[in-house]
Amino acid sequence: MTSPPSPPPPIRVLIADDQVMVRQGFTVLLNAEAGIEVVGQAVDGLDALAKVAELAPDVVLMDIRMPELGGIEATRRLTARAGSPVKVLVLTTFDLDEYVYEALRAGASGFLLKDASAEELAQAVRVVAAGDALLAPNLTKRLIAEFSRVTAAPRVPRRERVGDLTERETEVLSLIAQGLSNAEIAARLVVAEQTVKTHVGRILVKLGLRDRTQAAVFAYETGVVRPAGY
Repeated sequence: MTSPPSPPPPIRVLIADDQVMVRQGFTVLLNAEAGIEVVGQAVDGLDALAKVAELAPDVVLMDIRMPELGGIEATRRLTARAGSPVKVLVLTTFDLDEYVYEALRAGASGFLLKDASAEELAQAVRVVAAGDALLAPNLTKRLIAEFSRVTAAPRVPRRERVGDLTERETEVLSLIAQGLSNAEIAARLVVAEQTVKTHVGRILVKLGLRDRTQAAVFAYETGVVRPAGY
């Protein structure tokens, strides 16, 4: 008789926030969720860097404003590490916050409001860990659009890299930036979802990006997608 397959290992989470009540509250909420395990807590950005090296989490919940080293710089250092698989989910009080935008540019995979429900928190961790969809696409898209609108020119000279994409890949990139999931893109283009996944993978490799959130930031910054009214 064939034995049942072993369950996948839990998603390992590190919580970095200088407020002890936030750390403890999120720890309780996430540990109550199936398939998620909080493996540690960090009190600031420097502590987060050390704990990531020690504990190898899959996802870091990163507060933006912390003493010693803030969440933006900590995110930048984490995602710049060669071969680093860790995903960063930044925590914020307001959904339209320029610091959140800077965190996305620094390499964060998405963001979450601190007053999110337990269900939203767990789903956000799962989505970011999977790396296969934008987190809260409407909010993320609105935030990126808002701060792209006030950016007079691309902040990084990367426009020439768009030329490496095929016409269909550029089209898929545009739809990613609009917050569409793979299934929604497949329906829009009338192709198989697996085909979309292949396009997304090639886009990330060609542009040297970590995930879909970074692809959306890239699309707005290079003018592939223009914010409404811009």
